Amino acid sequence: MLPDRARIGLVEDDLVMGGSIVQRLELEGWRVTWWQSGCEAISEIAGESDSLDLVICDVCLPDVSGEVVFNELAKLPNIPPFMFVTGHGEIDQAVRLMRSGAVDFMTKPFAMDEFLRRIDAGRRTMQSQLRLNGYCLGESAGIQRAEDLLHRYAAHDLPVLITGETGSGKEVAARLLHQISSRGTEPFIAVNCAAIPAELLESEIFGHEKGAFTGAQARHLGYAERAGKGTLFLDEIGDMPLPLQAKLLRLIEDGSFHRVGGETPVVFRARIVTATHRDLAQRGGPTGFREDLYFRLAVLPIHIPPLRERSEDIDWLMDRFLQNAAARSDTCIRGFSALAREAALVHPWPGNVRELRNRVDRAVALATNEWIMPGDLFPEHASKPGGAAFVPLADVRDAAERRQIERALEETGGQIAKAAALLSISRTTLWEKMTRFGLAERVRSET
Repeated sequence: MLPDRARIGLVEDDLVMGGSIVQRLELEGWRVTWWQSGCEAISEIAGESDSLDLVICDVCLPDVSGEVVFNELAKLPNIPPFMFVTGHGEIDQAVRLMRSGAVDFMTKPFAMDEFLRRIDAGRRTMQSQLRLNGYCLGESAGIQRAEDLLHRYAAHDLPVLITGETGSGKEVAARLLHQISSRGTEPFIAVNCAAIPAELLESEIFGHEKGAFTGAQARHLGYAERAGKGTLFLDEIGDMPLPLQAKLLRLIEDGSFHRVGGETPVVFRARIVTATHRDLAQRGGPTGFREDLYFRLAVLPIHIPPLRERSEDIDWLMDRFLQNAAARSDTCIRGFSALAREAALVHPWPGNVRELRNRVDRAVALATNEWIMPGDLFPEHASKPGGAAFVPLADVRDAAERRQIERALEETGGQIAKAAALLSISRTTLWEKMTRFGLAERVRSET
């Protein structure tokens, strides 16, 4: 029996299917509320959204579509997870709904055992449990939105394209996606397309047969084959040579490939996840990216924001990197000084999370104090003639004000008047500060 609050809302107008779903879910221990029209569901879910662990919604309803139901309820502050039931002709719409925030979709007809498994994976308590188990990327609103997408994408085998600046954590996100998916116990094979010479990349990914070229003295299994039923992660996919892009496209479309020099097709069973710091939408030209491959890879896109846009994660990441570095060292480090934390918060982090990890590793290795100081994290500041390891107080104050304003705007959904009230300042003062910190333009672009 599931916990007492384990409750599902069902929006389904088909009496036979709806009755069958309700009966099976109640046998499994769920408490089910069934609505047979979209308008009825909108009205009643709005008043009890906190008590629902999941809403299962048909896309085609007699009065309004399931998409309308979702969009209306998405305005609520604590919307329950939505899982859609669709016909084959509605898959494009279902994918669009997932990008908008739905956790899953299933096409009719479906096997009940798989349906129950997906319900259990999608319900509200699943994500919080994953975070308790350490499967999380950070605490900022931006990175948690990215995590939400990863959790929704985990139930599907469609290709995922992860974008973000160099060092922002794209491979970490790919590994998280793999861990929380049903493929988590299978291999995770990571390939950096920019680090392998172009003339060797095809053989490394697809393998080769004995005698395929000079020096090929034995059959070689490539990364695509070694991935098995796991995940093939192609990092820096934007640097893949154009001829190899065509072969990758054929692998995706046919579900098989040929080793270099081989004639027998090899079945590809892994999931493809790719990542890039480039804007692959800027296609065309001699160094461009194939448009047809781009659309096949970006079925489920996700963007990892740079560290400078998620300052709430800096402290969180520093503590975890310190813990890992200290475990590998005999140095007795108690933690970061308050000055070091303030210095980290105002640093622009051009190298993103990778730079932060490297600085913490270096500080732990070289620190002579039990507390890490600003000079340990940023020795380049102290090495300048007449320079000091301290951060100007004006920079510290500006960074703190910016963080509080961002939190207030996030809390109020970008409403200036409410954010000003939270901060106990006037709307005019808030707008002036937002303009100075470059937040005014962001609010305009989001609205």
